[in-house]
Amino acid sequence: MTKRHMTTQFLSRCRENLPDNPHKRVLRNSMIQNGIDKTVLSHDSLVENVFAFSHEIPTGKITNQEKSGRCWIFAALNTFRYAIAQKIKVKDFELSQSYPLFWDKFEKSNYFLENIIETRHEETDSRIVMWLMQDPVQDGGQWDMFAGLVEKYGIVPKQAMPETFHSSNTHRMNQLLTLKLRASASSLRKMAAQGTGEDDLRKEKEKILEKIYDMLVSFLGKPPVTFDFEYRDDDKKYHEDRNLTPVTFCEKYLESKPADYISIIHAPTKDKPFMKTYTVQFLGSVLEGRPVKYLNVDIQTLKSLTLAQLKAGEPVWFGCDVGQLSDRESGIMATDLYLYEDALETSFDLDKAGRLDYGESMLTHAMVFTGVHCVKDKPVRWKVENSWSEKSGKDGFFIMTDTWFDEYTYQVVIHKKYLSPELRKAAEQKPVVLNPWDPMGSLAFGV
Repeated sequence: MTKRHMTTQFLSRCRENLPDNPHKRVLRNSMIQNGIDKTVLSHDSLVENVFAFSHEIPTGKITNQEKSGRCWIFAALNTFRYAIAQKIKVKDFELSQSYPLFWDKFEKSNYFLENIIETRHEETDSRIVMWLMQDPVQDGGQWDMFAGLVEKYGIVPKQAMPETFHSSNTHRMNQLLTLKLRASASSLRKMAAQGTGEDDLRKEKEKILEKIYDMLVSFLGKPPVTFDFEYRDDDKKYHEDRNLTPVTFCEKYLESKPADYISIIHAPTKDKPFMKTYTVQFLGSVLEGRPVKYLNVDIQTLKSLTLAQLKAGEPVWFGCDVGQLSDRESGIMATDLYLYEDALETSFDLDKAGRLDYGESMLTHAMVFTGVHCVKDKPVRWKVENSWSEKSGKDGFFIMTDTWFDEYTYQVVIHKKYLSPELRKAAEQKPVVLNPWDPMGSLAFGV
């Protein structure tokens, strides 16, 4: 079949058929000068979405991931810090976000190099190798990756490993780590092509990782081996807990562990039947840790599990596509927030499955549900704790309509105790392995 180019006659027809009336001209003028978002932002939607909720969990101060893609780490730590804050009676208690970042970069480096060794006989331009080379130590992550880090390395209070310039501004650190890893991948593949065996390749890998560790210390500081935990509670009483390790701190202060939670997703595509589990090839960090694993369910099940955990007073980590129909300034996430179709006189006919299949949407950001407003036991709007500082949304919090939840929320992390026996059994199935580029292999990195 011969491809057809655009003729001058066709271009003339486009010009002749261009709608032109006073209303259209005013609208175009506004969009040209102010941008489409400001032009079509729905005032009605801003008025209707009130920051009031029938069920709310009290939280501490809003955190700030700054210029980094650590939303998944911030959301996970915000989920757990609430229980610790209650335990020690310090409302604004905060866990170190740079500590898991350090180990995430280190473990991702090892994971990448192991995958390079595994695929050493693939051509450099194979889809797998090109995929591995694309972004080996990006900031993004998934709940199970966080769980693996905590189970191996524990957690620490923020005072034990505070923020650094590069924990809050990760671009240059990532760029240089990626450069080192790509150069190392080239070296390992050349050694393999010359007949070097796996044992010697892994000896070389360990030398590379020593340099990666050195680089990470220069960027983020040394991760603590032991530390003292000192604080005053909200009653001004002083407390001290000496000679803790990150693992013993985790064991002592964190009652619910990451292993107690399961990732539940809603991916309504034909290739992912509900009540089945899924994992993604080449997605992970801690090799010996738990693999990324999802249980796919219908949207009502996803929602009922979220409600159950919230109503029991426990925050809910979730992943969504935050860039869809949301306003950073007001903090509103609503499907009727922008009147794009009315302004452009067209329709965008993709449902949730279609958006996943055709690359229009995927999980991009992780946040925490800390409240919900129900009318006759049905959710109407959800309260969201973000990690973009108090300057975004309403003092750092966002509001999500229930219809937005249906369309753009892809994952929630739920404690096993809220799952029915049927769901628990389904979660134990051996997972179907998805391709690395499957949309459910996307990582939360929203900045």
